[in-house]
Amino acid sequence: MKRVAILIPRGNVMPAAVVGSYLLLTEVNEVLERQGMAPAFEVVLAGHRKRQQIHNGPFMVKTDCHYRDAGKLDLIILPGFCSDVHDPVAGNMPIVEWMKDQYLSNGSELASMCTGAFLIAATGLLDGKSCTTHWAFSEIFSQAFPQVQLLPEHIVTDVEGIYTSAGAYSSLNLILYLIEKYCGKDLAVWLSKAYQIDLDRNSQLPFIIFNRQKNHHDDPVLAIQSYIEMHYEQPLQVGALAERFNLSRRTMIRRFKEATGNTPSEYIQRVRIESAKRLLESTADSIEAIIGKSGYSDGKTFRQTFRKHTGFSPSGYRNKYRTR
Repeated sequence: MKRVAILIPRGNVMPAAVVGSYLLLTEVNEVLERQGMAPAFEVVLAGHRKRQQIHNGPFMVKTDCHYRDAGKLDLIILPGFCSDVHDPVAGNMPIVEWMKDQYLSNGSELASMCTGAFLIAATGLLDGKSCTTHWAFSEIFSQAFPQVQLLPEHIVTDVEGIYTSAGAYSSLNLILYLIEKYCGKDLAVWLSKAYQIDLDRNSQLPFIIFNRQKNHHDDPVLAIQSYIEMHYEQPLQVGALAERFNLSRRTMIRRFKEATGNTPSEYIQRVRIESAKRLLESTADSIEAIIGKSGYSDGKTFRQTFRKHTGFSPSGYRNKYRTR
């Protein structure tokens, strides 16, 4: 039997992550017991106090113990937050140090759901390793932890006993992944059907909404971004943009990359693909018309780029997300 702690840190914790992981893990035990088998998990709720309000107060969690009194653990599961991530990290440094010690000294595995990855990254244990988190926080994460290889398109990562998952309810895919790893595929499949969770979901790409990357203070780059967003339907050349804004081509590319995390060419593609997504969702325009309205002249290039950023063909994306 594996001893598993679902950790309730300080802050605006996601209730669904706590309840969902608890239900799935305890359901495993019930299924096994009905089959005359021993339970697979001993699940405890561990926090920094006996009763903790979460989600800014509407919900209360009654923990089983203080996290320091949880004993030897095989796995520690950390939920994400429904808030800015900087305060939770700053307010949970004792938990961060405790998790690091549990991993290094006691061999405990660590698993984060959604933005819980920020706390695991704060331990330093992810340095030089890969992880994922909610796509909406990928830019902030990369700025805070540049030494970690972020894979924002992934749903689950598994590296040296540290597991991370994508955002919101897709975090439950991590729990199914762990159940399959510890208990076998058949049980994970049964639970995915019982709880109606898509077991084969393996990419965040279809859910990513381009956030324009304007959380910086480089005024010329902001001006270039605005120009791209107003003229993406027209032919745009990096050299011509640099000349328009009185920068050398090399300087513009360097500053743009430093400010946004993308090169100007990548940014143009992201803006155009986001435009195409909106048109596919909200209009009956033909795909050929949308290709032109999105600034592309080559249908093959458009389709390749669209699939790269969304995981779908244009028609597949429309079929799934078009507003009727």
